[in-house]
Amino acid sequence: MEARRSLPPRAPRLPATGGTAARFVAMIDFSCNHFELFGLAPRFAVDAAALDAAWRARQSDVHPDRHAGGDAAQKRLALQASARVNEAYRTVRDPVARAEYLLALHGVDATRESDTALPFDFLERQLERRERADDAAAARDSGALAALRDELQRDAAALEAEVATLLDERGAYAEARTPVRELRFLAKVGEDLRELEGRLDDATIEER
Repeated sequence: MEARRSLPPRAPRLPATGGTAARFVAMIDFSCNHFELFGLAPRFAVDAAALDAAWRARQSDVHPDRHAGGDAAQKRLALQASARVNEAYRTVRDPVARAEYLLALHGVDATRESDTALPFDFLERQLERRERADDAAAARDSGALAALRDELQRDAAALEAEVATLLDERGAYAEARTPVRELRFLAKVGEDLRELEGRLDDATIEER
């Protein structure tokens, strides 16, 4: 399910102070949440093309290079606005970060480092997956590592579908906390798998 398309609100322009030429610097509303900044509905299902287009439009308005001739305050504002736009884009583009942010908007914290509890069967599957990855790396079996990566991606896709239902269709934010945290865990496992694959590739290259 895709989020509705809409154009991002136009950035107001603030007049520069000082100088004889009328100069303006693009300004964003820093009170907007990440979705509002891009004119998107706050949903887990996001239209990637609409997000990319809105990000490019926002960056075109606030990029520091466009305001290189401004005074110190304008340059500082452009830097802050550009950083804010990029932060919002990185968050909304990434499924895990997007889900965590949506939960936070509704008062649900899925990122507490002190809270490490996850369902036992889920953790058991990930432990078994890590052991298989270590065995494949030790055997230098790149095919087995690739198969594990594909399997992990399928599990992540299934979790994303569950999260989309919970957040977008049911508004069950508290209930979505556990699958969102499982998504974060799978993302870390994926990083570990990519690292193992990279080491294996490097070792293969060195032997040539």
